[in-house]
This record gives sequence, C-alpha cells and structure tokens, in this order.
Amino acid sequence: MTWHLTEDVEEFRTATETFLAADPARNTVLLTLTEGARAGVWPGARFGWWTPPDGAGAGEADGAVGGAYIQTPGMPPVLGTMPDEAARDLAGVLRGSDLVGVNGATATARAFGEAWGPYRVDREERLFRLAELAEPAAVVGRSRLATEADLPLVTEWMTAFIDELGLPAELGAARTASRRTTAGQLVLWEGEQGPASLAAASAVLAGQSRIGPVYTPPALRGRGYAAAATAAATRLATGWGAAEVVLFTDLANPTSNALYQRLGYRQVQDHLVLDFTG
Repeated sequence: MTWHLTEDVEEFRTATETFLAADPARNTVLLTLTEGARAGVWPGARFGWWTPPDGAGAGEADGAVGGAYIQTPGMPPVLGTMPDEAARDLAGVLRGSDLVGVNGATATARAFGEAWGPYRVDREERLFRLAELAEPAAVVGRSRLATEADLPLVTEWMTAFIDELGLPAELGAARTASRRTTAGQLVLWEGEQGPASLAAASAVLAGQSRIGPVYTPPALRGRGYAAAATAAATRLATGWGAAEVVLFTDLANPTSNALYQRLGYRQVQDHLVLDFTG
C-alpha cells in the first residue's frame, strides 16, 4: 500500500476529486477543506491519498485512490473514507509528527489511534443526511442572511460555539464569521427581540452541502429557534441545488440529535475525535 503526501492542494484535488465525489456525504469535511485551502483559508495544510498495491484486495483499478486525509495547521488530521489498513499505515507514515489527535469515522479513527499509541476519546459525533425536510413547529420570527452589520454578533456566537464544544481556537471565529457572511452562507433567525439563532450552510461541492455551525445563546434555547434556523439553512442549501444535505451532531447532546431527526435527518455513520496529548 502507498500513501502519497503533498502540501500542494491542486495536486491533491487532481488526484482525489473523483474518489471524494463518489461518496460526498462521508467525505464532506475533506471536500470543504480542499476548497478552503484552494481559496487560501488554510495555508500550510497537508494532504495525502492512498492507493492499494495494484488494486489488490480493495476492488480498485490499478493506481486508483482508495483513501484520503487532510490536516490543517494546529488541527488533528481528518480521515476520509479508507480501509482500516490504510488508516494504520498512515499512522506509521506520520510517525514523528506532532499530532494532537485524529478525526474520522469510528472504525477508521480507532484503527489509526491503535496504531499510533495511547489515546482517549475527546468527542463522539454522528453524521446525518437529510431524507426529506419536515418543517418545524411554527415560531415567531423570520429567517434572513447575516450581513456585514451582524459581524460583531456572529463572531461572538461563533466564539461561544467553539468554546462550548471545546474546539481548537485555530478555527478562527472572526475569520470564519467574515468569510461565511460574505459568501451568503450564514442564516439568522430573527425573533421579536432581534437575532435569536444562527445556522450555516456550506457551498455545494460534489452535490452536497453541510449544515453547521448551529448556535442559539443559552438564554434563548428551548423556544424552537434552532429548529427554525436549521430548517432555513437547509432550504438555502437545497435552493442552491444540493442533492445531499448533511450535518454533524455531538452525541453528548441528545437535544440536538433529536431535533435534527425531527427535521428529517437520518443517521449515516458515527465519528470519533481522538486526543493523543494524554
């Protein structure tokens, strides 16, 4: 088996475009990270793709890609679809790197983690895909796209979202808020007293769009605002032509998991974020 490593996003995209597009839901994060790197959002990102030896045992044509990963600075590698053997081999290839952890589908992440060394589970997530949108219960207010005037609030809420989930600060709340507002990807649900919830939809890549983040300030939760904002962001994505709309949930939050299922999202697979820092 062979891993091909590069820091050239165009080389990676050329090699993996067909592979990632064959299963866009399970490779959703790699698709968006690739486009972000092409736009200069992730300077210094590292990329890799795996080819089985002569296609042996993988049902692949000779030289065909059978796995891929991306690592952005300060973040754990994100593993796309790949056999467990490829994940174990990648751990060996990256041995000596200063990895803080790894992020991937449950079996894939564990295969990498067991080959790497001691680890702990930092976060358990579930990937959902929209079957058919079920409109939420009516709530007072309306949805609208965030504008430049909303940037202070959106940045505050992005920061709170990152802090609440214990995500790395490298995600850059202010930068992300500005970029996604400019791109028309952030939806605000505005109640009687002003903005009450936020939900975002990513650009359509390989026919799929991902919802997230979704955030409601603690004082405004339990009133249906998150459901309304998520439904609005979902309609935004399907209006762009997304054939698949997906989202991740934190399995430690049963409220959000139940919410998305009520809206018509169905489980695809579970994911783990592993921590190697002890």
